[in-house]
Order: sequence, then C-alpha cells, then structure tokens
Amino acid sequence: MKRFIQGQDRTQSTLLPELLDEYISEENPVRVIDLFVDGLDLKSLGFEGVVPADTGRPSYHPSALLKLYVYGYLNRIQSTRRLETEALRNVELMWLIARLAPDFKTIANFRRENGKAIRKVCAQFIELCRQMNLFTDAMVAVDGSKFKAVNSSDQNFTQAKIKRRMQEAEASIAQYLKDLEAADLRSPAGSTPHQVRLAERIELFKKQMNALQAIEEQVQVAPDKQVSISDPDARSMQHRGGGIVGYNVQAAVDTKHHLIVAHELTNIGHDRNALATIADQAKEALQVDELTVVADTR
Repeated sequence: MKRFIQGQDRTQSTLLPELLDEYISEENPVRVIDLFVDGLDLKSLGFEGVVPADTGRPSYHPSALLKLYVYGYLNRIQSTRRLETEALRNVELMWLIARLAPDFKTIANFRRENGKAIRKVCAQFIELCRQMNLFTDAMVAVDGSKFKAVNSSDQNFTQAKIKRRMQEAEASIAQYLKDLEAADLRSPAGSTPHQVRLAERIELFKKQMNALQAIEEQVQVAPDKQVSISDPDARSMQHRGGGIVGYNVQAAVDTKHHLIVAHELTNIGHDRNALATIADQAKEALQVDELTVVADTR
C-alpha cells in the first residue's frame, strides 16, 4: 500500500470550517442562483404563498423552493425525490436553502401550482442575460427532446392498442370458459374452489372488456384518435427506436453561451412543423430584427 495515495484515517479528529459559507467558493454558481432569486418580486410574478396565512402550519417560503427548483434544473435533477435527498446531503443545497429539507410532495406541489410563475422567472432570466450582453451573436440552435410523462404506456390507448387488448381479453375469456367446462364435467356440483376461481376470472375479463369498449368510444371522438388516462395531454410518440408516452419539448439555445432563450412544450411526436414557431419565439425573446437559426434535418 506504500505506492498508493493514502486517504485520511477515519478515526482522526479534524477541525472543519465553522461557517457553512466557507464551503462555497466565490465562483460557485449557487451564489448566482441565490442573488437572482432574491432579486425577484415573487408576488408580482404570481407565486403562491408569498404572504403567509395567519393560521395553520407554517409553510416554506417560495424563494427557497424556487432556488431548489433552479438548482435541480442546472444540475439535471428532475425527480422531486432526488431533490429531497440532495437537500439532506448536498453542501451546496444546504448553503443555498439554509439547510431546509422540504419533502418531495412539497416540491412537486410547488412546481405544479406555480407553473405560470416559473415561466415568468425564465423570461426574467432571459432579460437579465440580455442586459449583460450575453446574446450579442443573435444566433440560436433549435432541437426537440422527448420527455416521459407520468402516464404509463398501459394507460395510453390508440385504436390499434385497444383492438389488440380486446383480442387478448377475448382469448383469455375463451380459454377460461373452456377450462370451466372441463371442470364442470369433473365436478358437476360447480362448487369446487377451482371452478369458483375460474368463474371470478371470467367476470374480471368481462369487466375489462366493458372498460375497453368505453375507452374505445373516447378514442373514436378524440381528434388524434388517442387517449391517455393519467395525463390527458400526454401522447405516444417514437423515441430512440422505441416508443414513449410523454411530450416533445422544442428549445432554442444560444450558440455562444448555451443558454435556453425560448422553449415550447407540445404533444406532437415529430419536429417537422415546429421550427418556425420556436424561431419566432426566440426572436421575440432576444428582441432582435434578424436571427440566425440552425437545426438538424431529423
């Protein structure tokens, strides 16, 4: 072991910095997040809970949850459960939100209830970048990305999927009826546990058939012949050689500093008609007369 770099003895006493601030360097991006959020008028932006209620349990201030959300965005931490975990072990987050530890439901509710306000914060950030002359090149790159929704594949229905599931249910019913008939021949009384289970399974599949028929009616009247149960706006689309139930996010990114200047959430599975719309949004966000836009052909 003499030829290896040695670590410190775990039983050795150490003198750690007394201040949490000493762990965060002056160049750390979390200091920018802290200053940016503290400079926002959250009430005018439409955030809920800026003024606390006179009664009830105290709540987290929206600025702390917004800082946590922005930190997660910059560090590609999308899961609210992961943000909850990071708040308990990540020194940067301990500094940023003063060692608060909101649970994942609180974080998720904040994002759901303040979606419009968060979009306004993005606009404020773009305005700040413009004032700092970060968008002088007037050139953006546009591309689309697929994001998975909470709606699972089993809760998304198309005409082809319903037809396939009905065929599977009908085949299962036919098989159970055949098994039940054979069981009746062996035990005419019809009261054996096996016969009872078979009869229950047949009733279960019949209920599934009725439910599929009801969903099929919804699919028929849907404009795109598709229905998602858990997340009505989510759609099934091609993704990396397979399928995904989710959304297509179109984003315009500044080519010099790689900052997102405009984005649009759609449930259309392709990018063929999205370029002009997102390019116009980027042009409006940058407030320029001419804008160079680059994009791939796929």
